Amino acid sequence: MPARHSRPAGVASLLFGLFLLLIAPALHALELEQVREGFPDADRLEAAESQWPVSEVRAGDELLGYAFESVDIAPIPAYSGKPVNLLVGIDPEGKILQADILSHEEPIMLVGIPETKLEGFADEHIPAHVNDRMKVGDNLDAISGATVTVIVVSDTIMRAARQVAAEQGIIEDPTLGPAATVRQDVFEPADWETLTGDGTIRRLHLTHGTVDEAFVGTAAEDYLRGEPEDPESTFIEMFYTYVNPPTAGRNLLGESGYEQLMEELAPGEHAIAVMARGDYSFKGSGYVRGGIFDRIEFSQGNTSISFHDSDHIRLGNLAIDGAPNLNERDIFIIREDAAFNPGQPWQLDLLVRRASGPLDTEFTRFSADYSVPEAYIERPEPPVEVPIWVEVWKDKAFQIGVLLAGLLVLTGIMLFQDVLARHPKILRPLRLGFLVYTLVFIGWYSLAQISVVNILTFTNSLISGFSWSSFLIDPMMFILWSFVAVSLLLWGRGVFCGWLCPFGALQDLVNKAARKLGVKQIEVPFALHERLWAIKYIILLGLFAVSLHSLGTAERYAEVEPFKTAITLRFQREWGFLLYALGLVAISAFNHKFYCRYVCPLGAGLAIPARLRLFDWLKRHRGDCGTPCQICANECEVAAIHPDGRINANECHYCLDCQITYYDDQRCPPVIKRRKRYEKAARMAGGKGGVETHDPASSQLQRIPTYQEDSP
Repeated sequence: MPARHSRPAGVASLLFGLFLLLIAPALHALELEQVREGFPDADRLEAAESQWPVSEVRAGDELLGYAFESVDIAPIPAYSGKPVNLLVGIDPEGKILQADILSHEEPIMLVGIPETKLEGFADEHIPAHVNDRMKVGDNLDAISGATVTVIVVSDTIMRAARQVAAEQGIIEDPTLGPAATVRQDVFEPADWETLTGDGTIRRLHLTHGTVDEAFVGTAAEDYLRGEPEDPESTFIEMFYTYVNPPTAGRNLLGESGYEQLMEELAPGEHAIAVMARGDYSFKGSGYVRGGIFDRIEFSQGNTSISFHDSDHIRLGNLAIDGAPNLNERDIFIIREDAAFNPGQPWQLDLLVRRASGPLDTEFTRFSADYSVPEAYIERPEPPVEVPIWVEVWKDKAFQIGVLLAGLLVLTGIMLFQDVLARHPKILRPLRLGFLVYTLVFIGWYSLAQISVVNILTFTNSLISGFSWSSFLIDPMMFILWSFVAVSLLLWGRGVFCGWLCPFGALQDLVNKAARKLGVKQIEVPFALHERLWAIKYIILLGLFAVSLHSLGTAERYAEVEPFKTAITLRFQREWGFLLYALGLVAISAFNHKFYCRYVCPLGAGLAIPARLRLFDWLKRHRGDCGTPCQICANECEVAAIHPDGRINANECHYCLDCQITYYDDQRCPPVIKRRKRYEKAARMAGGKGGVETHDPASSQLQRIPTYQEDSP
């Protein structure tokens, strides 16, 4: 299609400007005052030529740089599932001059960590270059408790800045890989008809009528026009091809001509052949030595080339069979600095000029497109932009390994709980050590404290649009949630609450220490206790209802959880939050896991799906538990065993103490009876002969008589 450069172009620009004004409310419009921090000398903003709403920052006629909002260019989901929006400014050399937080919905930042810390982190990217590798923990300081958020913020700044810099020609486009290369081993003998048929040689045919129509409405339409030419007659019939591929070059130039041309081309240089016939010359009669060919222009992407006489080689007779009679045959060289890529389309523009006055001219451009046939080139593997979560997983390989090892140990404990329950001297120290591991490594070191906020965020994502990347971005939380999901189906809520919750582990350890020190425990009567269970479910439903209206508000109210203060921020917080968390820890010294039992909305949220568990692993003596035996019920530290002997799986923390008692032949009445029965049988068998048998309760060999004995 022709492109006309004249007064209508001004009309088109005006219409485009009006269009921008119409859609402006839909775009993110920046104000001059917003960019003053990065560009103090700026006096105006202008819309840049960009596919995004990017603003040119100017001082007079000087271009100071570009400013834009990151959400328009790189909307990377953060921990909340929604992107952090930043105002980013870069100078014409690609240095970052400004990085300001505009908005976010990160729960850890909404309440807990001051906004100034995140703003300071963003400022650390100044004055890095867009091509620099900015890495948290290396040349960027992390923010404790908000690792995922800061990683996303850094990636957002750098990715958005690189894309704008590439579009504006400041840097090479990072999405483009190495250029394709010509396959020198591909050659097929072919004639003119074959090469024009398969696209190796392309054709641009213009008639006089087509050219005349292109000047209609311009000053050149009737200026000094003589008798018009036949509209159907040929104005120019131009053929063009890329001659570096052997199938094109050898067939067109002949073996010797092709070899000679390849010897003249330096590494990285390319050649195109242009041939034509008709009334119009693509070279022009005004061309002189040392000048420029002003009727043809080569372009690829943002690169345009006008050929000089030093880029020109006259092409003699063609060696290919079936070629038409062409009165112009030339080769033009594309130099190395043009960075020509054979794998990308290119255009050859033919410029036609006509006088519009004594000294004025109008010109029209006709574009001819070309793509090198795929058979002639070899493309490198396209660059793959590594998702941010992959980088995070690589950086946290150590934490992931330790976590997986811990979960493997816990899985073994759960699968072989019956065996371990028979050996309390192994199980009890093992559980104590695991609680320390959960508090120190999972909690304070890895900051992997699962929260009710995760449940609300997950539910909200199902409603507003689920994205795996939002959950994969924190590997520790993702692995923990995956394990918890499986454990809910197999064992119920208790595996997480009793073994994997860092704040639960803190309360458990504090209570154990208090009992060792002889601190008197305060127990709530069971009738009141089972009614207090409802509090955490009411809190959960309230938070869920609020989250449907505003997730951010619900995340603020979720501060009913002390997890952020006690675990994520390691008690480094304002006094109000600190006193609340310390108060709950102190209460746990007198009442085992008070918060978990009555307040925790996370425990309530896990208890609901846990009702779908597939198995009941915890064993009970159906006929004796609760009627009359109350040993396990009295000793259950979270009071999850009803007076009738039933274990409430929704409240059980899976400490396995009741299972230790279940196999204890010194404390469990049914097992004591069985042990005494075996012992009596052994005494009666003494001296009379008997047979050995194995008591499953005591794991000891017993001898019982081989004859019927009297009852005692």
